[in-house]
Amino acid sequence: MTKIPKYWNKAKKYLAKKDKVMFKLIENYKSPSEIILTSRQDIFFSLCKSIIGQQISISAANSVFLKFKKKCNNKINAKTVSKLSFNQLKSCGLSRQKVLGIKSLAKKIINKSFNPKLIKKMDDEEAIEYLSELKQIGRWSAEMILLFTYNRSNIWPVQDIGLLRAISNNYKKKYLPPDNFVKLLKRRFTPYCSVATWYLWRSIDPEPIQY
Repeated sequence: MTKIPKYWNKAKKYLAKKDKVMFKLIENYKSPSEIILTSRQDIFFSLCKSIIGQQISISAANSVFLKFKKKCNNKINAKTVSKLSFNQLKSCGLSRQKVLGIKSLAKKIINKSFNPKLIKKMDDEEAIEYLSELKQIGRWSAEMILLFTYNRSNIWPVQDIGLLRAISNNYKKKYLPPDNFVKLLKRRFTPYCSVATWYLWRSIDPEPIQY
């Protein structure tokens, strides 16, 4: 894990001035010992975790991931995964599509048809499009990678159920909150939507979000 993003403290001041709800959330979760938006700086690890966690509960995803990690002998990298058979991966509790997605990712990393280093030079939308070309990676998964692996400052994942629920709870809106209100918040929080997202998530989950 790395230290908190450099923009974090500046973002907190900005958001607290811009929005009363953000001010309260930042006040509520200002303990210096809290886990902030941390990053593993390991895109293969993060993409595998993203694929494994799709459309299943957090507890189920954690269980499958632990089996996957064990199958990889605690070495989650493209070379290790490429040596595992379809059935070995499936035995971890992975669906056929998830196995294909992980195997495809490993192959693309090895043959360099997918180059994570290029992402640092891309803006957010370009990076989302590039990541979305991978099997089993859609917009939401790409946004989570940009937020947690690359610590991009202005990610606003409007497909995320947790974020939408937190907006509804904190701003006294019906669920789902109106699109125009979600867009209004994005404009208000830019260029620090990632930080606003983290605090909104935190308001509905006692455990700091990690990925």
